[in-house]
Amino acid sequence: MNVFDVEIGALTGGFFTDLSQFRGNALLVVNLASRCGLTPQYVGLQMLHETYAERGLTVLGVPSNQFADQEPGTPAEIAEFARSTFGATFPMTEKIDVNGPDRHPLYAALVDVPDAGGHSGDIRWNFEKFLVAPDGTAIARFAPQVEPEAPEVAAAIEKALPR
Repeated sequence: MNVFDVEIGALTGGFFTDLSQFRGNALLVVNLASRCGLTPQYVGLQMLHETYAERGLTVLGVPSNQFADQEPGTPAEIAEFARSTFGATFPMTEKIDVNGPDRHPLYAALVDVPDAGGHSGDIRWNFEKFLVAPDGTAIARFAPQVEPEAPEVAAAIEKALPR
């Protein structure tokens, strides 16, 4: 499945309709949580968003409450937390399930991509990252503990950028 054909709601209401508005750009998809030990990664995600936006990267935050109830907030609370605490300006989707029988089609399109250690399948924790090429295919996966500023993330993004 092409990621850009997936329909998903925006965090603050309405729909992206589908993710086709990002077609032609690289996309870094990250499942987010506000009450996780990895939540400070918002800083690095915002830095990537600012650094690479003009060259064709969009960071897409995907809130999920599937890991120890670490994203319990309402859409308004999640958006306010991200903006006021970390200055996050990258787009975010509605809160979804990334695992299990109610896994959103976005994650169904992503989970078969292995990370550097060979892990594919279920999302292990908050802040697992997927890089999507400008044609909508998932091309890289990074474990939750891999910081957004890690050299391997930057190298993969550089290869995927359309300009």
